Amino acid sequence: MSIFRRGLRSRRGPGRVSVQEAAARTGHGADDSGDAVLLDVREPYEWQAGHAPRAVHLPLSALAAGAGLPAHAQARPLVVICRSGNRSRQAAELLVARGSQAVDVIGGMRDWADAGLPVLDERGRNGTVA
Repeated sequence: MSIFRRGLRSRRGPGRVSVQEAAARTGHGADDSGDAVLLDVREPYEWQAGHAPRAVHLPLSALAAGAGLPAHAQARPLVVICRSGNRSRQAAELLVARGSQAVDVIGGMRDWADAGLPVLDERGRNGTVA
């Protein structure tokens, strides 16, 4: 079953995935063949300190204020991530309510980094999770 069908638009809200599932779905896994967009909803200072390669940045505050997705993220499945999983849950709920296919990442960037997945700073060097 697709991770985007599990819990999508259910009474419980959007689906949730582990960092391993998120990495595979967004092309950060062993085969780099994912088709989903990794959407990071943290604030700019958190993004600059460290984010996943190829992630798209759109803070939850901007999304909640009505900001739209960048063109290359529209009409694609979204895997939403934040620092720990709280803001990404809210963002995924907003996105699903707007008609997007979205799931959030349990444990967020903390678990992403702990799993040994890549984290880059704003200059493309090794980053940290702020």
